[in-house]
Amino acid sequence: MPLSSVRATRIWRSSSTRCVCCCASLPSLVLLHCVISRADGLMTGGGVVQVEEIRGLIDKVSSQVEEVKKKHSMILSAPNPEEKTKEELEQITNEIKKNANAVRAKLQTMQQNLPQDENAIWTSVDHRIQKTQHTVLSRKFVEVMTEYNEAQVSFRQRSKGRIQRQLEITGRVTTNEELENMLESGNPSIFTSDIISDSQITRQALNEIESRHKDIIRLENSIKELHEMFTDMAMLVETQGEMINNIEKNVTNAVDYVERAKEQTTKAVRYQKKARRVRFPSWPSRTRSQKPNT
Repeated sequence: MPLSSVRATRIWRSSSTRCVCCCASLPSLVLLHCVISRADGLMTGGGVVQVEEIRGLIDKVSSQVEEVKKKHSMILSAPNPEEKTKEELEQITNEIKKNANAVRAKLQTMQQNLPQDENAIWTSVDHRIQKTQHTVLSRKFVEVMTEYNEAQVSFRQRSKGRIQRQLEITGRVTTNEELENMLESGNPSIFTSDIISDSQITRQALNEIESRHKDIIRLENSIKELHEMFTDMAMLVETQGEMINNIEKNVTNAVDYVERAKEQTTKAVRYQKKARRVRFPSWPSRTRSQKPNT
């Protein structure tokens, strides 16, 4: 138990409540102070290391998502993107997958380690702190992965638009439904089988069509790999809906709670000093009598 709590235990002995953490008999104000000390211990112990690891991984994924967006723009802006750019995009995508899986595993472990018994005072406090941490991290992770998914969908739509424009250059007009059917077939030759023209413009258009089609196929495989993980996390956050919706309120209440507790603890120390002066009165010091003014 923190030294401040030990000292506080010695201050008060009447009207006390037994602390379930340290088994000391404490009055209400000191018990409140002990709860705060216990919470501080949780925030500086091994739990905070795990929280910081998860937060660091989520931040890393977020940065990688921004890199993916940049690579998408580079690929879409060039008629024939360099293979190096596509390889770099694939490498970043694989790193996102690895880091995202690590975050999910750590969040699942964190959830499994949440206290089950909420009847005891300490367990309730521990649970509230850890549950809030887990909820905040889960929500942030889902936000980052949602942004990643939106970036992938946007890239697919823009790539599909490029394919449609290149088909128009070759003289083939397609509807959105026809184009989707072509993409789902997985065979790029379906785009070019009935195009006879052999002009340079047509050849360039066909090359870009096939390149964009491969990009979309690669992208869809990536989306499928992350779909299950994303669905699991989204469902987890949805089950925590009430706490997520009120997370700002919970944090505000926690700050108010700590501030009130600090104020009460300060009062307790001040009262103790006053009681000590009453309990151990000091003898009046001898002073020299002052000469009367003449």
